[in-house]
Amino acid sequence: MAKFKFRLATLLRLCEVARDERREQLARAYQADEIIEQDRALVADERRALQRRNRVASAPGQLDVDRLLEGRRYELVLQSREQQLAQQHQDVQAEIERRRLALVDANRQVRVLETLREKQLDHHRREENRREIKQLDETAGRRAAQEDDE
Repeated sequence: MAKFKFRLATLLRLCEVARDERREQLARAYQADEIIEQDRALVADERRALQRRNRVASAPGQLDVDRLLEGRRYELVLQSREQQLAQQHQDVQAEIERRRLALVDANRQVRVLETLREKQLDHHRREENRREIKQLDETAGRRAAQEDDE
């Protein structure tokens, strides 16, 4: 029986490597998004803590104006950081979608080649079976002819 050889095996391997690279790129984008989300949570926590401190500092009694001004400045810094992280989150989400679509395309290319390989392998097996049956029929026909001659 002749061994099956898929002529596009090299292309299939290249597509699989490209697909695996797309997976890694998508995973890295998800990791970046996770880091941004953690930073956003930290900034939000810091902002809530600052607001609590500002409420305490502005309670009735003696006011520390410098402390209140410093708190307000820091709150503006945190607000700016939140906006920056929100923009980064949007950018990373767009990149995630781009990389996800690239992975979908790479998966599709691999599936197309795998389907083609399976079809060619099935065709090869059917041809080999047909050849074997033909060879067995010829052998049986020769034996029958030899038995008739005897």
